[in-house]
Amino acid sequence: MNTWQRRTVHSLIGLAVLMLLYSLVYDYGMSAFENEPETFLHSLQVVVETFTTTGFGSDAGWESPVMNVLVIVMDLTGVALIFLALPVVVFPLLDETLSRSAPTTIEDTDHVVICAYTPRGATLIEELDSRDVSYVVIEPDRDRADDLHEDGVRVVHGDPESPEALAGVDLGAARALVADASDEQNASIALAAADTADTRIITFVEDATVADYHRYAGADEVFSPRRLVGESLADTVTTAISTELGDVIEIDGDFEIAELPIQAGSDLDGVRIEESEITERTGANVVGAWLRGEFVSPPDPNDRIDEHSILLVAGHESQLEALKELTLSDTRSRRRGRVVVVGLGEVGTTVYEAVSREGIETVVIDHVDGPGVDIVGDATEEATLREAGLDGANAVVLALPNDTLTVFATLVIRELAPDVEILARAKEPAGIRKLYRAGADYVLALATVSGRMLASTILDEEVMSFDKQIEVVRTQCPKLAGQSLREADVRARTGCTVIAVERNGDVRTEIGPEFELRADDDLVLVGTDEDVNRFASLYE
Repeated sequence: MNTWQRRTVHSLIGLAVLMLLYSLVYDYGMSAFENEPETFLHSLQVVVETFTTTGFGSDAGWESPVMNVLVIVMDLTGVALIFLALPVVVFPLLDETLSRSAPTTIEDTDHVVICAYTPRGATLIEELDSRDVSYVVIEPDRDRADDLHEDGVRVVHGDPESPEALAGVDLGAARALVADASDEQNASIALAAADTADTRIITFVEDATVADYHRYAGADEVFSPRRLVGESLADTVTTAISTELGDVIEIDGDFEIAELPIQAGSDLDGVRIEESEITERTGANVVGAWLRGEFVSPPDPNDRIDEHSILLVAGHESQLEALKELTLSDTRSRRRGRVVVVGLGEVGTTVYEAVSREGIETVVIDHVDGPGVDIVGDATEEATLREAGLDGANAVVLALPNDTLTVFATLVIRELAPDVEILARAKEPAGIRKLYRAGADYVLALATVSGRMLASTILDEEVMSFDKQIEVVRTQCPKLAGQSLREADVRARTGCTVIAVERNGDVRTEIGPEFELRADDDLVLVGTDEDVNRFASLYE
């Protein structure tokens, strides 16, 4: 609630109290001085008529001096309140309603201050809104601030590197500040914030080598999500072309969650879910599946698995390893193949280093020559891709900075090599669906990973997977206490799946529909970011 809204509420409460007091006095006066007892409701009507100047009292014609003086005072009070209400309530209300200009100051408490509006900031705002946590964005560009204000974003216009702008958003009362501009600006914002208030400061760096300078400037946490995205893509590459299980999310002991891509020609390629008999053959459970870019949880028994599918499965390590065997193609699993990395920024460099350590042949394409670049050229051109050995590649990792260029490259690669695994980094969540439609097998959005990291840090939420296509969180939910999983029906209401419950230090993974939840249980949930946000808004 901002300043004028609080002022309006306080003014209305004060007006109501004043009118009630006048009504009590008037009611008493009519009995004591006019000898004409009235009902309290009638007395309130007279006061309202007088205050609003719609009449001068339906009881006009008072005989006693006391009542005449009382009515005069009420008349003057009503007129005074009208003139006071114009600048205090009416004018700000009209300005807020009709003006598209972003304010320059705002009052709040326990809010999150976000310096500059970016895709990962938008992801964070969605997380904050789902949990009723207030925020304010400081945007230095006036036109952009006005546009955001008109779009309903809570924004102020100001220079986030200025102590005055930070003081104008009540930084001292905020729970955290997020600096999300350039590396140099973020360091300057951290300095200004540290001088303005003792508030938690979180910054982002594009270049991981400057992280220490941000800490010197006063940052409490420094995030470099590009490296995390690169490591995740590299792990997915090695998982897709090897017999190893790859990176998993450990829930308890050897009970784990994993994403398993389906290879062309594997036992599961082209099979419907109910025909796969995954649980009967391996003991693992299919929690969800990415089917051509759409996450389904649980998948329909009639859904068909193919080479563009990724299964989200849960089970013990031996069960997941048995299932992994079913996802592999005999032809592809016998050869190490080649990985083509397109783009040698921080994401691409991380992928290149990680894949090379596994002993897999790697070819790097970049539009600028430099150390580690094998081929200088445009990855959307057939000649460049042929030169990189696309025909003999097992996987292509697209680590380009532009989503449009990534989509175009995906289309070209899929046309030239229908069976190659395409793994892509998207800059914004909106690019994910386009890339899947273009033919990508695995897409990870930088903004999604960044938003999860921020939300986990600011909200003290235990997110168990930052770098996956889905989100795995551990959370308490006292609102569901006393209900069975069937009664709670979390999956139907939110899209999330409860895969485990921790109770008194004991993690229970064998939970059926009749399992009854308690107030102090920790639930382990799996779902998309939107599903988890929906769960938080309903139950947390």
